[in-house]
Amino acid sequence: MHTWRNWGRNVTCRPARLAHPRSANEVAFETQRAAVTGVPLRVAGSGHSFSGIAATDGHLLLLDRMNRVLDVDRAAGLVRVEPGITFRALNRELDRHGLALRNLGDIDRQTVAGAVATATHGTGLGFGSIASEVESLELVLADASRIELSARGGDPEAFRAAVTSLGSLGVTTSITLRCVPAFSLHHSERPVALRDALDSLERAVRSSDHFELLILPYSQTAVERTNERVAGRARARGHLRRVWEDVAVDNVALELVCATGRAAPAAIPSLNRLTMRSAPRREHSSPSHRTFVTPRRVRFLEMEYAVPRAHAREAIERVLAEIHGRRLPVNFPIELRFAGPDDSFLSPLSGRESCFVACHAYRGFAMRPYFEAVEPILASLDGRPHWGKLHSQTSETLRGRYPGWGRFAAVRSRLDPAGRFTTPELERLLGPAGVVSASTSRRLGKRV
Repeated sequence: MHTWRNWGRNVTCRPARLAHPRSANEVAFETQRAAVTGVPLRVAGSGHSFSGIAATDGHLLLLDRMNRVLDVDRAAGLVRVEPGITFRALNRELDRHGLALRNLGDIDRQTVAGAVATATHGTGLGFGSIASEVESLELVLADASRIELSARGGDPEAFRAAVTSLGSLGVTTSITLRCVPAFSLHHSERPVALRDALDSLERAVRSSDHFELLILPYSQTAVERTNERVAGRARARGHLRRVWEDVAVDNVALELVCATGRAAPAAIPSLNRLTMRSAPRREHSSPSHRTFVTPRRVRFLEMEYAVPRAHAREAIERVLAEIHGRRLPVNFPIELRFAGPDDSFLSPLSGRESCFVACHAYRGFAMRPYFEAVEPILASLDGRPHWGKLHSQTSETLRGRYPGWGRFAAVRSRLDPAGRFTTPELERLLGPAGVVSASTSRRLGKRV
């Protein structure tokens, strides 16, 4: 019996079969094999999702051997890759061709397919999620057939469903991403008074290419981070110092503070205030993929919600009030990031500018009291959970938050009517496969 665990060590499964296909043909073979045995088939990437959507006791595919760059069209700004390639490997290859992705999240160990399927994001109102950069993709369906979907193809509904699908429509075997000429970023980081940061939040978000705010409960100091785009390949400045700070400050020091707080929870407010008073000012320039990404060596669990951008300040103020009022032992920064709208049906960014509020719990801490206290606040502000993070929502509570929910369900019932790619966890989130409500059917002109 095989065992699979995610990066956060909070999800474990023992699939009946664990396979590492090397090609789309081998994926089709594994799909047929699962169908014959009557068990579900799921796909896992690098395990950087905290949710259980990849876990199964059926067949589990790991696409780590499908990790090549298939084609680079520099003139068109397109790169076609296999699903299991990580952003770390892809960024190096793009840089070699003088290209880059427009935006990235803050880690690069995820597989491209996993990040796309869960609408993983960075920050910046001028940018949607990683999924919004998809030009086309290929899927192996439950009957082992292969289809190519694109924004300009003959099945736009299926494309908008497949881009962010949580792996519920089929197995992605290749993805084409839009790229831009390589560029650099000038990074600036500074501690500011929390009240001043909140008072100037709207201006800071609007005036920065990429803005992020870090807040540590019980402290009246926050940290503002901005990345401003620089055309071309600017000379790297402060790179060695940045490497030292990433390792010694952002990881070793954070691990020490978190471990101390776990051992002595009553000391957390004082530790947090001391930590933020010691926050340094930083400034450096480097290629975009080096600046966007930071090493993450401290293990944690995470819940993240996208709320409408206009609710950003209310969201963080209410979250902090709840933490302080209950004296919850929170010693990991809360991140605020901002993004523009997507048009894929299940993207948390679908149709609106959003503020992502990310709450983290250090490994070994009881995360449940913290997340259960904060989640109702974010949900009440029309929040949509990040699909790769922890949350307690269900299809019943989620369907009204996504304008394209019914259209996604219709595509799912068409492409996977027997539910070959579903699991109990996925049914909790999306409902049973092959089921479309009567009202949705009437709008789409289909019979139930």
